[in-house]
Amino acid sequence: MPVSASVLALPFMQRALAAGILIGLLSGYYGVFVVQRQLSFLGIGLAHSAFGGVALGLLIGVNPLWVALPFTVVVALAISWVTQRGSVSGDTAIGIFFSIAIALGVLFLAMRENYTADAFAYLFGSILAVKPVDLWVIGGVTVMTLATLPMWGRWAYATFDRDLARADGVPVRRDDYVLAALLAVAVVAAVKLVGIVLVAAFLVIPPATARLVTATFRAMSVVAVLLGATTAIAGLIASYLFDVPSGATIILVQALVFFVAFLTRGR
Repeated sequence: MPVSASVLALPFMQRALAAGILIGLLSGYYGVFVVQRQLSFLGIGLAHSAFGGVALGLLIGVNPLWVALPFTVVVALAISWVTQRGSVSGDTAIGIFFSIAIALGVLFLAMRENYTADAFAYLFGSILAVKPVDLWVIGGVTVMTLATLPMWGRWAYATFDRDLARADGVPVRRDDYVLAALLAVAVVAAVKLVGIVLVAAFLVIPPATARLVTATFRAMSVVAVLLGATTAIAGLIASYLFDVPSGATIILVQALVFFVAFLTRGR
């Protein structure tokens, strides 16, 4: 049996590939807004904020993803609320809230014995860590994302001209809250596979690559989604074959594709 076929026959690998494809689609879909709106720091902040929810879940003995989901969504909404009030800049609000979340995460982990192995899996991602219940969570997030497709045009409009979109009656502020919350959900969904430390790169690199090779925002979105899924598959298979961490391998594959696109653009 070919090596690739034997890899795909393993149940844990099938779960990881399914999760990788879905997360790649999600990261590409939301990542284009992160890149185009220059919100990369928000992705980093939400990824680190998820650490607080994961640590709380480990402390109380509940699936950390179920705790990290509402925890990170609350942080995302709080950042948007503080930013929209105008007295604090967006990057400052992100820095404050993710610092609080990290501090809470450290505190929660310190209250639990023998947390190292569990925390490591969430910090750096692991193929073996993806369980059936995680697939249900990621699948639910994907369905939720499909339900937002009618809002995509409004989000794209506000991305390029917020003032004009607001003048045309687009509920820009409300959409900002919705997008921030869904971005938080996507970040948490990716934690098991890519890890808290690297999940922000998953949101940034495929869309940044797509931006180099496309001329329109719609095309950028399609290419980003495809790149997110295909690089997740390639990275997962490579990580298994070479016995290296899955999250880091996926990001390195994405980075390789980015630099190839960057160096060949315009030739």
